[in-house]
Amino acid sequence: MSGGSIDAQMSAEWNGVLNGLREEVGEAAFQSWLKPMTVREIANGMARVSVPTRFMKDWVVAHYADRLAELWSAANAAIKQVEIFVQADYGQSEGGVAAKTRAAASPSAPAVKPVQTARSAGQTPTAFRPVVDGGSDISAPLDMRYTFDNFVVGKPNEFAYAAAKRVAESATAQFNPLFLYGGVGLGKTHLMHAIAWKIREQDPARTVIYMSAEKFMYRFIRALREQNTVDFKEQFRNVDVLMIDDVQFISGKDSTQEEFFHTFNALVDQGRQIVISADKSPSDLEGIEERLKSRLNCGLVADIHATTYELRLGILQSKAERTGVTVPQKVMEFLAHKITSNVRELEGALNRVAAQASLVGRAITLETAQEVLHDLIRAHDRRVTIEEIQKKVAAHFNIRTSDMHSARRARSVARPRQVAMYLAKQLTSRSLPEIGRKFGGRDHTTVMHAVKKVEELRESDATFAEDVELLRRMLEG
Repeated sequence: MSGGSIDAQMSAEWNGVLNGLREEVGEAAFQSWLKPMTVREIANGMARVSVPTRFMKDWVVAHYADRLAELWSAANAAIKQVEIFVQADYGQSEGGVAAKTRAAASPSAPAVKPVQTARSAGQTPTAFRPVVDGGSDISAPLDMRYTFDNFVVGKPNEFAYAAAKRVAESATAQFNPLFLYGGVGLGKTHLMHAIAWKIREQDPARTVIYMSAEKFMYRFIRALREQNTVDFKEQFRNVDVLMIDDVQFISGKDSTQEEFFHTFNALVDQGRQIVISADKSPSDLEGIEERLKSRLNCGLVADIHATTYELRLGILQSKAERTGVTVPQKVMEFLAHKITSNVRELEGALNRVAAQASLVGRAITLETAQEVLHDLIRAHDRRVTIEEIQKKVAAHFNIRTSDMHSARRARSVARPRQVAMYLAKQLTSRSLPEIGRKFGGRDHTTVMHAVKKVEELRESDATFAEDVELLRRMLEG
């Protein structure tokens, strides 16, 4: 039997086990305790299933593990043992990290690659996706979905993408550090995983450590507690590439910042590559020492902007193509227009629509999408008013709010007014004539001209584009 057919078989079995448990325990218990489970490996009759927290592991082991093993063994007699363990322990030695429960055994079971179930809001897992160790004993696992090939490039992220690819393809440190920053769910972690995958593909001998700043801190604290800081320094200062995700987490953690600072300097002095991500630029990080901010600013700082409609549409099309789901163009456009906050929610929305169609047997239409996503859409419905936009834009450009309605045509007034019209078109559901009336009774063609002018200026003037993006974020936040 081929590896692909084994994966499909295992996926079907896992879905059957989950559905059986769902029927037995009820929807509430399923959502709370069983849905977060993730299959990590199936090999030699052993199935390893992770959960997010130790408390959840203890609860699942105490209440559901025996039944899980029974159902799985009934579906596939080759599964003779199931381990439940905490995701944070993944990659450590088997002893002590997993709680084991046994079911009826068969002599052997086919070995398959490490697998993980694809999960999304409102969806039972339907496929396995590999998650592979990051290449170091202390590195976090890498998600095989997060490669450069699967990253959809658009204007908001093309600079960060190009910088990440340059770093990944270079044998020597290019920009030290490469600092990626942007809002939640815009692709920072995807790019970091992609860098690690590309480096491992090109030169498996290079040592790569990828981990969150939180994990870095916890390992440092443990080294202090065990009086083993020498080994800690040895681990982190002798790697070829160090990648730290969400560095804002160490804000206010003085001792951790001190150690990170010295680790940073040691690696830079050796010409080793460092890649950092955060939710803000180095200069805007609060609770970070000035000398560390200075170091973080000394390389290449790349911003990942909020997604545009075109980029969101491209992401949806790519996701649907990869998963083999046929989604009407109107539904794609509806999702791209409504779900604007981040890529994770956008992909989650598509998963929910696809899962509903698959489970219930209904075609994917605009009506069914609206029905399935009513809670998400309600949360994302724009409540920004044109009056709010006018006030915020006027304050930003230091003009009077009354200038938004006046006939003044001086550039110092006309340009902010055009920005306000543009944002009104982007952030409200008002028609062009309605927007025009809110700006001193102007014609809809004036609004159209303003929108076109702002779009042109965003293309040609980076500072102007940053101003508009800042205003958008302030209004949407």
